[in-house]
Amino acid sequence: MLRIRRIYDTVHRHDRAAVEETQRILRDRFPEIPEARVAALPDDLRRPNPDFRAILFVAQSPAGRVRGFALMRHAADLNFAFLDFIAAARGETGGIGGALYERVREEAAAVGCTAVFFEVAPDTPELESDPKLRAANRARIRFYEAFGARPIAGTDYETPVEPGGGAPLLVYDPLTRDAPLGRSHAKRVVRAILARRYGDYCPPAYVDRVVASFRDDPVRLRAPLASKADRPSVESAVGADRAPDRIALVVNDSHDIHHIRERGYVEAPVRVGSILRQIEPTGWFHRVAARDYPDSHVLAVHDADYVRYLKTVCEATPPDRSVYPYVFPIRNVARPPKDLAIRAGYYCIDTFTPLNRNAYRAARAAVDCALTAADEVLGGSWMAYALVRPPGHHAERRAFGGFCYFGTAAIAANHLSAHGTVAMLDVDYHHGNSQQDIFWERGDVLTLSIHGDPAFAYPYFSGFPDETGVGAGAGSNLNLPLPESVDGERYARALGAALRRVREFDPRFLVVALGLDTAKNDPTGSWSLGADDFERNGRMIGSLGLPTLVVQEGGYRTRTLGVNARRFFQGLREGARSARANPD
Repeated sequence: MLRIRRIYDTVHRHDRAAVEETQRILRDRFPEIPEARVAALPDDLRRPNPDFRAILFVAQSPAGRVRGFALMRHAADLNFAFLDFIAAARGETGGIGGALYERVREEAAAVGCTAVFFEVAPDTPELESDPKLRAANRARIRFYEAFGARPIAGTDYETPVEPGGGAPLLVYDPLTRDAPLGRSHAKRVVRAILARRYGDYCPPAYVDRVVASFRDDPVRLRAPLASKADRPSVESAVGADRAPDRIALVVNDSHDIHHIRERGYVEAPVRVGSILRQIEPTGWFHRVAARDYPDSHVLAVHDADYVRYLKTVCEATPPDRSVYPYVFPIRNVARPPKDLAIRAGYYCIDTFTPLNRNAYRAARAAVDCALTAADEVLGGSWMAYALVRPPGHHAERRAFGGFCYFGTAAIAANHLSAHGTVAMLDVDYHHGNSQQDIFWERGDVLTLSIHGDPAFAYPYFSGFPDETGVGAGAGSNLNLPLPESVDGERYARALGAALRRVREFDPRFLVVALGLDTAKNDPTGSWSLGADDFERNGRMIGSLGLPTLVVQEGGYRTRTLGVNARRFFQGLREGARSARANPD
């Protein structure tokens, strides 16, 4: 099984190694390419040409070895993509080319392209005298026909710039299989390809000649080499649908083992079902099974004694009993109580978050979901959603509370940070003290929280605007506390300020701690956001155009919970699609 992921730059060693392997494949499979062009690939990614933006995908084995690549160019002004190179490493088989081309087509559609264009070597005696090469070229054309792509006919595109030079065919893939290619658009596209891709090689007179040769309207395509029934099937080497505008959905299937049935405990299993019933029928999501991750991910952000205690006390608690903290030994923190039940207050910030037999198991499963979703983002998914409970954004390095036991989103953000800088945006009604505490002294993770002022809102002791981080983290924490009464317009202004700070930080990844308790009539909040507001907020966040992981936090009014989640993701997808189609 392959993992196909996009490479954005060579800042981090994993990506640098992938680009170096890609360059080796380029040299091996395309020896005629000037070395200067191969060497320029890292710069193409770091400083992309806005008129012909380079987008690189690599197909990697589970061990990380690059087995193939595709380099696509995006012309946003003309809404087309140009497939510059696509190749498997020498000796590779198993549908790598098909999987990569599928990914290119998906990306092209996601950024608003109406077509993909690319070149293939000719298969006619007039343009290729070697019968073996003609046969190989014909097989390649038949392969692309399976996707609905066909060479353009009746133009001078295949005329060499110099006598005896190469003469490729230009292939048109309409993405939607029945879309004709209009002449005027084709002329603009061809001029752009020749100028932007071959500007140092094609004289202006040659470009004018080729463009003028497009006389048919719509442009004529070559007849298929095979009937539809005889066209080769495309073997895919990847698993589930990974279209960029679909969202990888990882659900904590173990969440319902954690069910506090006491009156007034609103963090209930029905929350997950309420959301799923609304979002799954949309077709925007594809389910991904959660994978198991080692405890090292948890211990990277949480105190080992705290994790050990949490696991021990939960396993020791009888199935029908919950332990609530009621003694808080702040006067002698060096000597915690020996009794596990009494010691709960040593690690807790409130009196209403219980420990019971399944709290640890459910929280630990939530961590696995979030890490799985994070790896989906690292693997090329533009967005992933960890639909989990219990929530996590109140669990600090060595404390639980607010229904939270592990800093689920913070653990995922820490995992992503090994691959680039991360911005964590908390849009829950309550302050995200988990990530503030965990990343307080770090500058590689920007933490932002929009929440009810701690003068009246839980957790009361944190979330003030003057809390900005220390040391390497100085200036990397932004709190935006809001008053007790907030409508959609007021919230949107605060969100705009947070997003401006994210853009200044320019992160590689975005993690959204999604609280839906900002909704009107939520039992834990006092604000009045409606479905339209959630859609607008999602669109604003999506407009950042960042690979995004969403982790579920609060939201307790089950009558509107699912609708608000659906509208949020509707806006998030629309905003992301617009941002990708129109990059800065």
